[in-house]
Amino acid sequence: MDDDKAAPAFGLASGRERGYHRVAVDTFLAAARDSFEDDTDDLSAADVRVASFPLVKGGYDIAEVDAALGRVEDALAARQRERAVRVEGAQAWVEHARSDAQLILDHLARSRRHKFARTGFLSFGYRVDEVDHVAARIVRYLRDGDELSVEQLRSAAFRMQRGGYREEQVDALLDATIDVILAVR
Repeated sequence: MDDDKAAPAFGLASGRERGYHRVAVDTFLAAARDSFEDDTDDLSAADVRVASFPLVKGGYDIAEVDAALGRVEDALAARQRERAVRVEGAQAWVEHARSDAQLILDHLARSRRHKFARTGFLSFGYRVDEVDHVAARIVRYLRDGDELSVEQLRSAAFRMQRGGYREEQVDALLDATIDVILAVR
């Protein structure tokens, strides 16, 4: 069957909405499938988490692709966990996850409105109160066992404010938390 006439892998953005570039998504997912099926380490869960695609008219529906990427990330994380448990043992894996969780808790023990470095007054960063709210949920998850899902962290979005938290620091902590959650699933 001709590629141009094949049914798209995902729904398409409609009207004026933009979606993910179809070829870029298809290429990335084909590489992910090959890596998983060939049992190679060419692609990690973290690689999937940071994947990005150009936005174009007629592109794939963003929510559908993001959901599929979440499933791929989960599968790659599960495979990594299984390998590590097989090689190092379950106790070592749990201790590593516990150590990572403690680092996150230590970072988030900083006082409210001072959990991350801030941008300059004229620069924009993540809105402080919104990040602090998510940080409190992470603490309750790690310390008290409250419910928090990977999907909730993946979909966390923050408005921007002048003098807000530095995006790269917040994103790195969210990624680390996702790694801990995936490690103990």
